[in-house]
This record gives sequence, structure tokens and C-alpha cells, in this order.
Amino acid sequence: MTTTLEKIQQQIAAHPILLYMKGSPKFPGCGFSAQAAQALSACSASFTYVDVLTNPDIRAELPKIANWPTFPQLWVNGELIGGCDIVLDMYQRGELQSLIKQTSISMH
Repeated sequence: MTTTLEKIQQQIAAHPILLYMKGSPKFPGCGFSAQAAQALSACSASFTYVDVLTNPDIRAELPKIANWPTFPQLWVNGELIGGCDIVLDMYQRGELQSLIKQTSISMH
């Protein structure tokens, strides 16, 4: 049986752009998750999301692994980028778009 830690590591390794969020991009469970998903969508990012509300094990473990207490959490190429505020700041400065574009190019 896979441990929660292994499951998280596999998800992060398998998906270049991964958003751990409350709910889904279409039906977000909180305003912060909604904003982060919207910023990614605005970058035309094809991203994977994990709903931490339906995955309480991940919701409990990920903050310890990431050393980041809140959700959403954006992971790009295996690195934690940050939460809603960081994602929105990067988006407003055009950095998120560049990061997503570079990641999308390296995926092909």
C-alpha cells in the first residue's frame, strides 16, 4: 500500500504543473483556491489539480512535507512555488506566465 507521502511525491513527480486546492477549478472550495486556479487558467496553463477536501490524508500531510501551512499550493517541476498571494503576485508581474510557458515547452 502506498503511503500518503509516497502518493504526494508521485503526484508532484508526474505532473509538471500541479495545484493542490480546495475543490476544483470549476467548483472551488475557497476564494484563494479559486484565484490561484483562475491565474493558472489565464496563463493558458494545462495543469493538474488535487482536491484536498476529498483527500484528507493529503490535506493533513502536505503542509508538513512542503513546510507550507495553507492551501492552495502550486507546484511547478517538483518545486513549491507558493500559495494564492505568491501566485497572484507572480501573475501580475508576468512571472507566472513565463514560468508556465517554459514548463509547457519542456513538457513537449
